[in-house]
Amino acid sequence: MGLHRKALRTTAVGAVSATLVAGTALGLAPTAQATPNPVRFVDIAGDGGTVLKANVVTPAGADGTRRYPLLVMPTSWGLPQVEYLAQAQQLADSGYVVVTYNVRGFWQSGGEIEVAGPPDVADASKVIDWALANTPSDAGHIGMAGVSYGAGISLLTAAQDKRVRAVASLSGWADLIGSIYAGRTQHVQAAALLDGASLVTGRQSAELRQVFDDFYASNLAKEPELIAWGKKRSAVTYVDQLNKNGAAVMLANAWGDTIFPPNQYADFYEKLTGPKRLEMRPGDHATAELTGLFGLPNDVWKDTERWFDHYLRGEDNGIDREQPVQLKSRSSGGYEGYPDWKSVAATDRKIALGAPPRSAPT
Repeated sequence: MGLHRKALRTTAVGAVSATLVAGTALGLAPTAQATPNPVRFVDIAGDGGTVLKANVVTPAGADGTRRYPLLVMPTSWGLPQVEYLAQAQQLADSGYVVVTYNVRGFWQSGGEIEVAGPPDVADASKVIDWALANTPSDAGHIGMAGVSYGAGISLLTAAQDKRVRAVASLSGWADLIGSIYAGRTQHVQAAALLDGASLVTGRQSAELRQVFDDFYASNLAKEPELIAWGKKRSAVTYVDQLNKNGAAVMLANAWGDTIFPPNQYADFYEKLTGPKRLEMRPGDHATAELTGLFGLPNDVWKDTERWFDHYLRGEDNGIDREQPVQLKSRSSGGYEGYPDWKSVAATDRKIALGAPPRSAPT
């Protein structure tokens, strides 16, 4: 079993290394583009003074006499702080102050990987504090967005910090146990990829290393601890608080996500009572957002900006009047809208199979 786990991790590290190289190049590519929005690379003191490496993009011409909506974007698992730079530039063009930062334990940020634990949520609030004190951002109009790991941290922060008024959670999770341990079945591929990426680009805490080891070993004696660990890191645990805070929540995922299966997002969506939107598209984990990270036209990021434009800037762009559940067909490439998730399965359609056979002439 030990050799099997070692081989599995080695395979995962190799696969993730290639992905991270591509991801790093992806993040760096937008820096070659000429843009008028100033970018600052800064150090932000997170929870307990942990240094978080961040970059700040402000609208061109911002001189401190005007306040702008603030967007805070935690990075994905294993990717550097420049991951969102192309989108940050576009959002700054639209009038947002954007702060993206490397979550603790990864790359040059300090600390150890907490897997969206309380220190990560506290870090996000500290980043908001820093932005309000050091940028021309508006304390009454704050949003968070992220892909994968950043998506989960954004949801958790909105549940704990009522200053967050809107969230775009892209290819993330709402139920961590439902994602990697659904039905008490280990999703070893997902765990191995996360494990491998964190070994290559970050610093695992002793707690996280033990969680992975117990998970691989099917240590049933540790199951209650694993479930409690996962629930603490799941937005569904705090859904009542999230609803009370009233943040507008947009969820987007791919039908074939092999890391965070989309059914847990659909279940979570039904529990939300505030402004909400659920988008599902063909693809695997985070593939739907990928082209947008290069700055190319992308439906997910377009709707993300529309979501923030309405709920942070007050624009009447119609997104609140659209059917809130939007599903993209793999075959036609078009979108179908539904009033809620239950209506997706309840829809009846009549399909003509062709004209009835004609009687042979006598």
